[in-house]
Amino acid sequence: AGRRRGRLLVHSAGIFPRRDVMRRATLLGLLVLAGALPVVMAQPPAANAPKVVEAEKVKDNLWVLRGGGGNTAVFVTVDGVTVVDAKNPGWGKPILDKIKELTDKPVTTLINTHTHGDHVSGNVEFPASVEVIAQENTKANMEKMKIFADNNGAGMAKRTFKDTLTLGKAADQIDLHYFGRGHTNGDAWVVFKAHRIAHAGDIFAGKRVPLVDEANGGSMREIPVTLMKAHDSLKDVDTFINGHMPTQTTRADLKEYAEFNKDLVAWMQEQLKAGKTPEQAAAEWKLPEKYKGYDPAVGALFGGLAGRIQTLANEMKK
Repeated sequence: AGRRRGRLLVHSAGIFPRRDVMRRATLLGLLVLAGALPVVMAQPPAANAPKVVEAEKVKDNLWVLRGGGGNTAVFVTVDGVTVVDAKNPGWGKPILDKIKELTDKPVTTLINTHTHGDHVSGNVEFPASVEVIAQENTKANMEKMKIFADNNGAGMAKRTFKDTLTLGKAADQIDLHYFGRGHTNGDAWVVFKAHRIAHAGDIFAGKRVPLVDEANGGSMREIPVTLMKAHDSLKDVDTFINGHMPTQTTRADLKEYAEFNKDLVAWMQEQLKAGKTPEQAAAEWKLPEKYKGYDPAVGALFGGLAGRIQTLANEMKK
């Protein structure tokens, strides 16, 4: 716990300049989401704590697995099982064990929505026979991650796509789409066509200020446009599995989230043009009343709200 004293932060570990604290928070966020560090909780669980995966049935052959990182989708087809995202380090085997409770069919395909450690680290525990697929920019980002280097490339995406890719057909069809930069520069939307359901990953992680990873090509300026393009393009999708929300969302929710990001970017631009620093602007931000129900808290990853504003400022200079 700490308290502010002028532009210093007083903490049990000592007194630090506020700017130093911001830098530390930003660096920690980058390391966590890049997979270089595990996610550290306020009170870390014991090393031998059980890794519990909860399965929610969405359709007869489609489940969402929660716990251990980002939401994982499991889609059972005639030929085998397709998995979307593989959670934090050490969660690959719990995912596979849970799938065995749902079906006796083998896992044949693993799709990653983007590069972050809480979505791809479990890849390394999947059998070598599993085909790993990602958007081409996501593969390039994954190749920089320590976890894959430490495991001799196990779990690395081998098949990529640029804009679209279709897997399977009829009831088993899966369409992959890339609509542009947002959370990263490789956010894939995974559409289970027959069910009119899509996994959106962390470009729509939840109803809150977006996480934008500038180091992996994310864009604060472009995320509203990308989200609206997804809404306008995915006309046959009614329901979205989000990166971290405990429930699914609708097309109307996606449109509203695109508008929320558009309004947020417009506000950020006004603050920067008025000469305010990202820190000054962030301290004044309040959740607009029209978005009541959204999470008003902004975590420290990527520098918090000030970090998002700085990302936009950097983009405005280009």
